[in-house]
Parts: sequence; C-alpha cells; structure tokens
Amino acid sequence: MSTEAIPTQSGDRRQPVRPEVLVDTEWLADHLNDAQLRVVEVDVHPAAFTEGHIEGAVLWNIYTDLKDPDYRLVDRLAIEQLVRASGIADDSIVVFYGYGPALGFWLMKLYGHRDVRLLDASRETWQAERRPWSTAVATPIATAYELADEDETIRARAPVVERAIGNPRSIILDVRSDAEFHGERFWPSGGMEDGGRAGHIPGASHVHTDALRDARGTFLSTVELRAAYRAIDLDPELEVIPYCTIGSRASTTWFVLTYLLGHEHVRVYDGSWAEWGRKANAPVEI
Repeated sequence: MSTEAIPTQSGDRRQPVRPEVLVDTEWLADHLNDAQLRVVEVDVHPAAFTEGHIEGAVLWNIYTDLKDPDYRLVDRLAIEQLVRASGIADDSIVVFYGYGPALGFWLMKLYGHRDVRLLDASRETWQAERRPWSTAVATPIATAYELADEDETIRARAPVVERAIGNPRSIILDVRSDAEFHGERFWPSGGMEDGGRAGHIPGASHVHTDALRDARGTFLSTVELRAAYRAIDLDPELEVIPYCTIGSRASTTWFVLTYLLGHEHVRVYDGSWAEWGRKANAPVEI
C-alpha cells in the first residue's frame, strides 16, 4: 500500500499550510488497521497509558525513552532503537497523540522521516467519542530502520541559543506558563530544582502554548493562531527559537509556526529550561 492510498481529511476550517500533518479522530479510527500506520502516545509517565490508550498504540516516555538523566535528548542510536522497537519503518505513517505528541513529531522530522502526523484532538476527546480504546500492550514487529542524519536546521543547542541573545535577527521564545517565565517555579508542576535557577533567558519573548488549542485539543484557526503570536514579530526572515522545560511545549510551538503558519526558520531548543536553568554560567532573567 502506498502512502497516497491513505488520504487525509479535506475541507478543514483551519486551512493550515500543511493540512496533511493533522488527522481528526474519525480519520484515525477509520485507518487504525492499515498496515503502514503506527500510533504513538507521548507522555512523561506510563500511568495514563496503562489505564487505557488508543488501540494498537505504543508509548514513548519522555523521561525514560527520549531524555537522559540530565534531561538532554538521548543520542541518535537510542532514538533509532526506539523507532525500530515501535515497528516503524521508512514507509510508515506515524501518528502521535497524548501529553507531548509534537515532541515525537519533531523527533521524527529531526531524523528525516517522511510521513508524520498529529492527532488533532486530545486523548480525552478520543475516549469521550468512544473510539477504539484498549489496555492491551501492543507488541509491534521490530524493524531495521536506519534514521537519516540529523536536520540541524530545526534544532538549536545551547551555544546557538547563547549566540541568539541580543541578536536582532533571532527571537528566543519562552512558551512556558507565566509563573515559570517570572521565576516563581522551575518545573511546570510548581516545584523548584536543587541547584537550579528559575526565570527566563535574557530578552526572551513570551507566548505560552495554552492559547493554541480549544477544549477538544484541536488547534485553533489560522487567524486565531496568528492572533496568539501578535506579541512577536513573525517576519519570515527572522529565526525563532522556542523553549519550554523539557522540549514538549517548544515542539508544539515549532509545529504551529512551521506547519500551520508557514514560518520557515524555527529551531527547537530541546534542552530548554531543564538544561539552561541548571547551567551555572547561563544568564538568567526574572
């Protein structure tokens, strides 16, 4: 079966730049048994997945699968092994959902996967609609997929962020909550970090990700999304570097700016505040 044999929804009211990267609950339910399809839930803890998940989905745990003990992204080999164990091949259509689906989407694009999509709804919406739901743990057939080289144009490491501070051609974009941005907490749950500092990167703009979806977990219209970013200059020539705490919310912002609003120069700082706020020599503002 070719990729083209699985169509995406059309006539969408959002009119995004790349509509094929979003699928609704009806589309996913209709295609769950397609041979090329792989569904991945991304979360920071296995509890929700264990209680129930989309039928046939596998779990990618951000803290144990995608990040090392210092909250840095694991290396290419570890990602490749995870992708293979998830039954993903080079021609797979991979759909992400859950707590941090855009991080999974960004990772697959970082390593050159062709067909990656997001469920344009929350897992709660899927369950409320009584779509296929299961507690069974899927056991995909492992593949021998070899990932492509990293696409450095969509990733910003700490030295890149440091050079962007004060650069008029770059926008460092903090997408965390107000409390995190103003140094009232280090972690989104409310806690501080021993040896870490709360606050934000000097000169960072601030647009949190709460304003990007509706109550169903569906991305807002193009007009509404542009309004959400009215506080920053979306000049297409400017580079935008979003960051959050562990990279999940930053990846959501990258997805919206890149695929729904058509901005061509967005690089995720995946180390985000978990790295920056724990670096002794990193400049911090409150």
